[in-house]
Amino acid sequence: MRGLLPFLIQFSLSVALPQVGPDKNPQAKSGTLDGVLLSQIPAKPAVAVIVAAAIPRDGWTVTCDSSQAGNDCSNAIDGSTDTFWVTDSTASLPQSIVIDMQTTRIVGNITIQPRQDGSSDGNIGQHQIFLSEDGTNWGNPVAVGRYFDTTKLQTTIFTPGNARYVKITSLSEAGNRASVMSIAEVNVYDATDLPPSPATAGSWGLTVDFPAVAVSAAIEWATGRLLIWSSFSWNGFVGASGHQTVTAIYDPVSQLVSDRTITNTDHDMFCEGLSMDADGRIVAVGGNSDRGTSIYDSTSDSWSDGGDLIKPRGYQSQATLSDGRLFTIGASWSGGSSTDNPKDGEIYDTATNTWSALPGCPVAPMLTSDPEDKSLGHIYRGDNHGWLFGWKNGSVFQGGPAVAMNWYGTSGTGTQTAAGNRASDTDSMCGNAIMYDAVAGKILTIGGAPNYVNSYSTSNAHIITLSDPDTPPEVATIGSMSFPRAFHNSIILPNGKVFITGGQYYAVGFTDQTPQLIPEMFDPDTQTFTQMAPISIPRNYHSTGVLLPDATVFNGGGGLCGDGCATNHPDAQIYSPAYLFNGDGSLAARPVIDSVSAGTVAVGGSITITTSGPATTGFALIRLSSTTHTVNTDQRRIALTPTAGADGGSVVTVPADPGVVLPGY
Repeated sequence: MRGLLPFLIQFSLSVALPQVGPDKNPQAKSGTLDGVLLSQIPAKPAVAVIVAAAIPRDGWTVTCDSSQAGNDCSNAIDGSTDTFWVTDSTASLPQSIVIDMQTTRIVGNITIQPRQDGSSDGNIGQHQIFLSEDGTNWGNPVAVGRYFDTTKLQTTIFTPGNARYVKITSLSEAGNRASVMSIAEVNVYDATDLPPSPATAGSWGLTVDFPAVAVSAAIEWATGRLLIWSSFSWNGFVGASGHQTVTAIYDPVSQLVSDRTITNTDHDMFCEGLSMDADGRIVAVGGNSDRGTSIYDSTSDSWSDGGDLIKPRGYQSQATLSDGRLFTIGASWSGGSSTDNPKDGEIYDTATNTWSALPGCPVAPMLTSDPEDKSLGHIYRGDNHGWLFGWKNGSVFQGGPAVAMNWYGTSGTGTQTAAGNRASDTDSMCGNAIMYDAVAGKILTIGGAPNYVNSYSTSNAHIITLSDPDTPPEVATIGSMSFPRAFHNSIILPNGKVFITGGQYYAVGFTDQTPQLIPEMFDPDTQTFTQMAPISIPRNYHSTGVLLPDATVFNGGGGLCGDGCATNHPDAQIYSPAYLFNGDGSLAARPVIDSVSAGTVAVGGSITITTSGPATTGFALIRLSSTTHTVNTDQRRIALTPTAGADGGSVVTVPADPGVVLPGY
């Protein structure tokens, strides 16, 4: 499918859409971090070790926009952190420095050592990084974002490219102290291979540096910006009160990153349940602050307190229902074990911001058989990260990660009906389940591991087909993925294919070992998996992936293991699928949406869309995403069949069941 068109529309049950100091579990057992032995978590190498792997800078030269007397830009490559370059204090930002390596080579990352003289003036904040073979034609940046205000080494990894020249531009000073830019040392690093042709394998483009690890991510419907967050700290989740959350926002249009620490909801939103309500509000529930509910409103760019859960939870999943309410279940990672006090279902009324218990929705039928639970003598892992899907008549389908599947009803005090097993699959913790065709009730399940940690992942793949609630679905085993994966992310694309990225062969949190760096593309027509362009950065535990409004894919995060850990990844890369390119690798022309007849439509209603430019042959609706810990209960694709309109536009009719087209955006 060439030329994909982004637009937002809100779906409602009727034309007028209805508006709708917790306990802390430190999670650190003796000698472990979240169940992972400390000996398994690699320490960050010393700066000297990192720099020793850089390209030798013999004969290199630098130029810069300005410098202060005694702090010339040549100091940035002189091999000494006792010297530094700083721009003229009378010159305003942006300011740039250009490194000439004298020869063209394939490069894949840079490191920047901030000044070490006791001052932080000039630490780079908002930035751009460019590559060039001739020093004149720079093209688009290979990396953008916002660095931390720190004296520690900054690293940016990007898609390998040919370059003789590297340009670093500072758009803002990290601490907003002075309008200057400073660097003690810059190093550049070789890469081995150039990426394949984007016409067949797609292309990893822009790297985005964040001042936080993107453990959670969600699309803001009102702006198209991407909201990400970590925990009370940008790089860790253990060891503090946990009454705040470090967040950042990436604007794909301006390519700028802003950051903000949220304190007004008294909520550490790490390891929360997450979904978007009928008004497009992002609702984060439980986690480190295991009873809290925090709600982000894109229209006002604000967070508010949404009330407390009945039972404290962390690592739960959460799903938006056909009537606009939110359902959650499980999650004994925080708030105590569910052995004696089961983490049965709860329902959230978005109109009153209140949670109600559903004792008829027991968690026990959906538990995995994790040996860590057996060794602890209580539930800790087995009720984590349910694969939940809001469906017809207010029902919820649970398709995993346990091999046992279930239906949950949300009327009254709730109901539960067994739905059989997922064919011959194993428990598949931290695998993926994706509703790639909601009209046909099709769900793709892929990968995961029998146990949460220290467990080999699988490449298993199945297609679940839903019909009516409380009816066992059809389950078909299909050909496996090319690579076994756990902790991966899967993203539904507008053309109906599913992009699968990241993950590990051997599931161990907080490591970059056994990464799967080659993504795959699932084609629902052939039910096959095809390898795509390799990624430069491992995306394992605590990574995220979502579809952006321009039909590209955001894939970021990983780690969150504290200071001194080697596997914190406060960055992301943007993947452009092959449908955005011509056969020669150049960017394809895209149709333009000229008009949409309505911004809100009831289920069963129709809208007229007019376009210009290249011919448009199909339409589909993709629900906006929110995701954390491999779970994205929001994303689903609704294929639409266009007919010719009287005015030359295309008329599409929305399915009539709100369980297929959930209310929201």
